[in-house]
Amino acid sequence: MTKSDNPALGAQLEFRGRMAYADYLHLEKVLDAQSPLSSAHDELLFIIQHQTSELWMKLAIHEVRSAIQAIRKDDLQPAFKMLTRVARIFEQLNNAWDVLRTMTPSEYTEFRGALGQSSGFQSYQYRAIEFLAGNRNLVMLKPHEHRPEVMAALESILSQPSLYDEALLLLSRQGFDIGADAQRTDWRETRPESTEVLAAWRQIYREPGKYWTLYELAEKLVDFEDYFRRWRFNHVTTVERIIGLKRGTGGTAGVSYLRKMLEVELFPELWKVRTEL
Repeated sequence: MTKSDNPALGAQLEFRGRMAYADYLHLEKVLDAQSPLSSAHDELLFIIQHQTSELWMKLAIHEVRSAIQAIRKDDLQPAFKMLTRVARIFEQLNNAWDVLRTMTPSEYTEFRGALGQSSGFQSYQYRAIEFLAGNRNLVMLKPHEHRPEVMAALESILSQPSLYDEALLLLSRQGFDIGADAQRTDWRETRPESTEVLAAWRQIYREPGKYWTLYELAEKLVDFEDYFRRWRFNHVTTVERIIGLKRGTGGTAGVSYLRKMLEVELFPELWKVRTEL
């Protein structure tokens, strides 16, 4: 024991030659990553909001990838835990908008010009989450064409079944007729909705006791998309509160573009089946 260790406190106080908290987390890199381009007070808030969101999205990608692999192996209990965690991650992302909404339009205009053409819709991690979930809008590859390593990572995701694809393939392995989805080999395009898939989910929801594991999987997917939709909705309202109906910095139509994104469904048959029960 060194002289700086204190048995009464039960804590080590001397860290020469030992791994400390800041060492493990590489806090110097994390805390040095904020470089405001203006003297505006609120630019630091704006940077940290988006950087922490990207960290949460990194974890969401890790969890969704792992859930896909687990479903592929019919190992559903770990997949349920991972999907629950993804939903809670999006709850954290939702709560972050509350902090950003403390910034007024006047405060944002003080540094908006410093952002250039950078915009949240250019987030390749957000794109990865959408692609992993099943919304494979290939037009959205365009903003990343200048980054070959990003394009390669996104194309790798597009070359394999999405989370929803794997859920449907599981239904097929369990004896359900999922129509053309059972024969798909090209995963790059967003799949069309299917009456056979809708019928399969309807059967599962009508007899949850008989198909409890698949019923639980369906609800985990819906929970994930529920929180994902809330995040999109909060994004829209936050943007409108701060910039009104002005165009986005990335050239999008701003609020009207974001509202259109609210119409996108990741797991369409799971939402439509509710009408049929």
